[in-house]
Amino acid sequence: MLTGSKNILKETQINRDEEVSSAASRDGVILKTFLLVTCIKILLIPTYHSTDFEVHRNWLAITSSLPVKEWYVNTQSPWTLDYPPLFAWFEYCLSQMAAFFDPEMVKVENLNYASPATVYFQRATVIFADLILAYGVRETSGTFCKSWNDHAVFIFLSLCNMGLLIVDHIHFQYNGFLLGILLISMSKVSKIRKEMSVLQGAIWFAILLNLKHLYVYIAPAYIVWLLKSYCLNSGKFFKRLFTLGLIVLAVLIASFGPFITQLSQVISRLFPFKRGLVHSYWAANGWALYIGAEKMLSVIWKHLGWLKDAKSAIMTGGLVQEQSFLILPTPTPISTFFLTFLAILVSFHIYNIYIYIVVQIFN
Repeated sequence: MLTGSKNILKETQINRDEEVSSAASRDGVILKTFLLVTCIKILLIPTYHSTDFEVHRNWLAITSSLPVKEWYVNTQSPWTLDYPPLFAWFEYCLSQMAAFFDPEMVKVENLNYASPATVYFQRATVIFADLILAYGVRETSGTFCKSWNDHAVFIFLSLCNMGLLIVDHIHFQYNGFLLGILLISMSKVSKIRKEMSVLQGAIWFAILLNLKHLYVYIAPAYIVWLLKSYCLNSGKFFKRLFTLGLIVLAVLIASFGPFITQLSQVISRLFPFKRGLVHSYWAANGWALYIGAEKMLSVIWKHLGWLKDAKSAIMTGGLVQEQSFLILPTPTPISTFFLTFLAILVSFHIYNIYIYIVVQIFN
């Protein structure tokens, strides 16, 4: 019996050593890949950058030069602050360092300002923020990848994502660190047997929504997953539901609390329904087909002499502006919301049917 206990302890120690060795090997791959990609990002610093570079520089100036009550009111630049408050505070933190590199960078009146110091500073902030992406990749890899090959492939494809490289480090955005937060959250909420981990994942996702509200499209999937896997199967439904609700409420209060007196203005900035449905040709969704049909019909109508003027970029402008369709009915905010909600319900129904079929096959 004593010999058996010793063997069990020995096997346990061997397994732990193997796990430590595997984790160290995985971290080594992440570090090497991250350093390699960072070198490429540094080489891209002097390349072309889009208007989003000026957008974020202007947000640095707004959060640095103006009082909080004016952040979501200022219209000196056409590129107004239209991200949730937590991202505004993120820009505020960056602006405190930006002033040391080039004080002119954080002046609201300096529109379209792009000195070499400004370019290097803003590019560097995106590169540095990608550390969160690397950590998110590490957490997700440790949670979902079972073999070393799986780890290596996932790490390489995630950190060497060409889309992120182009959008963040050429075009200029901060999608990398936001994706990292999403990966951290997904990794945490997947550990259903660890209640604290699930709650941490919920906190991370609530923070993500208050950094970039466009991630709200993932919220229904999170709600279904947490209700089914965390609340319903625990025997503590109302207690756990209350805890999750408290987490979301706490993050919302911390985020929107300082702007409570201008809440309507903040909401109008976050959800500008007058903006084109396919904002600057970026949104590759069903509305792109609808607007494509509008463009084709407008050309035909003009050729037949039924239309005097066919606009070249209808409903696709980057600025917040109101435009109407010329041929097809102009979608209203309430109709777009209803159709989106209906599409979500259909997708959930199909997902549940798929899960039911899979369970029946394997049972």
